[in-house]
Amino acid sequence: MSNRSSNTAAVPEAKGALDRFKFEVANELGVPLTDGYNGNLTSKQNGSVGGYMVKKMIEAQERQMSGGASMPAGNMSAGNMSAGSTSQY
Repeated sequence: MSNRSSNTAAVPEAKGALDRFKFEVANELGVPLTDGYNGNLTSKQNGSVGGYMVKKMIEAQERQMSGGASMPAGNMSAGNMSAGSTSQY
């Protein structure tokens, strides 16, 4: 079992990209996410952002693993968020 908090990035260099991705997803879903306190948002709103982020990261990773086309410019991909990780299994 890991000792790190569930609120820390596994790859610290990816934190900025993950934050940008979070705001991109929130905007896409119409969730009024702000930089700072978001206690006014419901669990459903916050969960929809996190869930959609995971879905998009899994899709991007599957596409990368299958050698498929990358996501259109402007969209985040799992490859962009794993900064510093260059190993291929």
